Amino acid sequence: MKVLVTGGTGYAGRFIVEALLAAGHAVTVMGRTKPEDKVFSNPVDFISGDLEPANISAVQFESVDGFVHAGFHHVPGKFRGGEGDDPETFRRLNVDGSLALFAAAKQAGVARAVFLSSRAVYGTQLPGAMLTEETEPHPDTLYGAVKLDVERGIAAMADDVFLPVSLRVTGIYGPAGPGRTHKWADLFADYESGKTIAPRAGTEVHGNDMAAAVRLMLEGGAEAIRAAGSLFNVSDILLDRHDLLAEHARLTSCNRPLPGRADASAYNAMDCARLKALGWTPRGRLDLGGLL
Repeated sequence: MKVLVTGGTGYAGRFIVEALLAAGHAVTVMGRTKPEDKVFSNPVDFISGDLEPANISAVQFESVDGFVHAGFHHVPGKFRGGEGDDPETFRRLNVDGSLALFAAAKQAGVARAVFLSSRAVYGTQLPGAMLTEETEPHPDTLYGAVKLDVERGIAAMADDVFLPVSLRVTGIYGPAGPGRTHKWADLFADYESGKTIAPRAGTEVHGNDMAAAVRLMLEGGAEAIRAAGSLFNVSDILLDRHDLLAEHARLTSCNRPLPGRADASAYNAMDCARLKALGWTPRGRLDLGGLL
């Protein structure tokens, strides 16, 4: 399968590209700048492209079988609040540009398309309520609202040939790749230096497991996916910083005091039964391999 991936050099996108390469797929990365050598473990093709709707064409999807949209326009280092002081451009590129990409893919005859959405679409929910794909979204950030708009837009494009799906992904962790730092690097450094760490808990999924969900959407049986729906939660563990740093301490013999446990009684965990029913099997545990 030939798969075009936007945002392939990003933190999440790199896991996706590597998983596709490992499975033997031919990968083309679309972006504004050609990836540097050795960013990926094997060669990928490159095509210039961005989220400006006027620059998007079906020609960019020539001979492509699958499309994964992990690209996102945002202020560096931020997703929530990533609009900075220009919410209009943030919305135009991330909604109009994304929908233009999926429309171009459909026009070019691409059969499978995956949108990397976010748990942020759920926004504010009843304390402690489990999040399923049937939960009514109430995004409380522009980031979440934008992701929801794209989900709804691509769902309306589906037909007997074109199968677009949205993966509502929670926090992603794992090795960041050559020359980059992982998401907990600063937290680990603060812990090692003896700084006070505030309690916190949140849902997490390893990047390789997230990428496995993407592969499932591209490779799985079309009828089974259609029957399951167009939305899939992607989450694995509810992780407390206490447990994260306890594992860090065990692996590094760092004996700094651990933070207290967070009160997670009101936290909204994610139900992934829909995705698991299709064969997705996350690791079900914290895995710090490659992070220390």
